[in-house]
Amino acid sequence: MPKDDALPPYRRESYVDMTAKAESWSEGCGARLYRAAGACHVGAAACALGTSEEATMVHTALVTGGNRGIGLEICRQLAREGHAIVLGSRDPASGKEAAADLQRAGHDVRVVALDVSDDESVQACAGDLAGAGVEVDVLVNNAGVLAEGDLLSGSPAPMDEAVAVNFLGPYRTARAFMPGMTRRGWGRVVNVSSGWGSFASGLEGPAAYAISKAALNALTVRLAREAGPGVLVNCMCPGWVRTRMGGATATRSVAQGADTALFLATLPDD
Repeated sequence: MPKDDALPPYRRESYVDMTAKAESWSEGCGARLYRAAGACHVGAAACALGTSEEATMVHTALVTGGNRGIGLEICRQLAREGHAIVLGSRDPASGKEAAADLQRAGHDVRVVALDVSDDESVQACAGDLAGAGVEVDVLVNNAGVLAEGDLLSGSPAPMDEAVAVNFLGPYRTARAFMPGMTRRGWGRVVNVSSGWGSFASGLEGPAAYAISKAALNALTVRLAREAGPGVLVNCMCPGWVRTRMGGATATRSVAQGADTALFLATLPDD
């Protein structure tokens, strides 16, 4: 756990070492961050670009649900840092429209059809990228749904949808892309979670959403154990963000919601 003076002011008190404790939170600037077992310990160097070799290397980042909201902003911020972007979108037309703005700004962006709730879609995406010679170095599991409904009454559809997208989606993409990271000895995985998925915070919010995000947090810890040297796996909460899901009265901007994902996706090696 870094000392406060080793971190920039807006990052202080934002880190939790998850090596010994799988469920712990620390708040900073309205965002919360999980530190998964096996992830690197963050020090002052985490805020730098890393070595000169790392600074000149172009990494490719796949962002699921990258066509709008926090996902699109994560694409934008990673592109500004020099990443080649693979923008995953369930609706290819929406993805192409979102990518056009980034491409006009001179960024390297390709769009892939990707429905993380469908295993065939994930496998097809992985196959298409492999066929094109694209290796995914950074995986940001951003796609998510806010499914409403009670557990003991009404339709089970909200739970089915929440689990399929929020939990099994990242599980599918991890299986598709993390083995390549492990073989190459380098990778970053960022799972976009929620404070409503925290046991410490009482699993608030809609039941299906909270449970699926709690499962995502557990998945993050176990993925980190299997990731291998050089592959860092973390999850984070963007806070309450002004998106279609968060609504116009949310307290954080899209840029603020995306910044922790950028930080985790660009963590240097230990």
